[in-house]
Amino acid sequence: MKIAFIGLGNMGGPMAANLVKAGHEVTGFDTAGVTVEGAATASTAAEAATGADVVITMLPNGTILRAVADQIIPAMSPGAAFVDCSTVDVDSARAVAQQAENAGLMAVDAPVSGGIGGAAGGTLTFMAGGSDAAFAKAEPLFDIMGQKAVHCGASGAGQAAKICNNMILGVTMIATCEAFALADKLGLDRQKMFDVVSTSSGYSWSMNAYCPAPGVGPSSPADNGYTPGFAADLMLKDLRLSQQAAVSADADTPMGELAQALYTQFVEDEGGTGKDFSAMLPRFESRGRS
Repeated sequence: MKIAFIGLGNMGGPMAANLVKAGHEVTGFDTAGVTVEGAATASTAAEAATGADVVITMLPNGTILRAVADQIIPAMSPGAAFVDCSTVDVDSARAVAQQAENAGLMAVDAPVSGGIGGAAGGTLTFMAGGSDAAFAKAEPLFDIMGQKAVHCGASGAGQAAKICNNMILGVTMIATCEAFALADKLGLDRQKMFDVVSTSSGYSWSMNAYCPAPGVGPSSPADNGYTPGFAADLMLKDLRLSQQAAVSADADTPMGELAQALYTQFVEDEGGTGKDFSAMLPRFESRGRS
């Protein structure tokens, strides 16, 4: 396929590189002037999108997505697919999809899970929203860039799945870190706690696959000084999106709201910027009940 890839940052760059390696004709554009080996480079987003079979975007937020959509949709050919892999608010995803469909285009919102390592290794999970036809057109590219793609429903469903998943992740990581800090103060060995919880009803991805305690469980960012695998700043972004969606949908999400407040405090006031989201553990270690 002839593919335009707009947004070549830490995630988009490796994703575009994997499409190049698979033999697709890729034209990239990034406002920072980033390029991808083997891909052509356009001077504008609209130039990249002109004549493309599929345009993929990986952008920081919904406001930027809407602005880029305004530039590229008029340049795209009828029947082409607009595949947005950014993590943005549901309202922006649905608005851009409607704008694309009104212009005779296919639209897919397909945020990803798997982080920078998954982008480089082609092992991402895609959560996709859009029509059956649009998903079918994008699916072969998801197979190159990732290991799994789930068609979650109509436009916006991909974003909904991503923010619901990450709200669970934020809440469970906080609970896991709290529990380790409590275990410390009760004199319970961390390894013994892991041995019990990881095979009991406290089992979770945060505990079993991404344990926040250094030297316990499989290797994780905790074993590397909490250098980000998934940054606390990004967790805060996703929790804010979940609460924005909750307000829009009139959903009661008290744990998600509290998780957002705690990550806001951690990132903005307690030096959490640039650290992994599991660095909540040393944060709780250093605090008492007051």
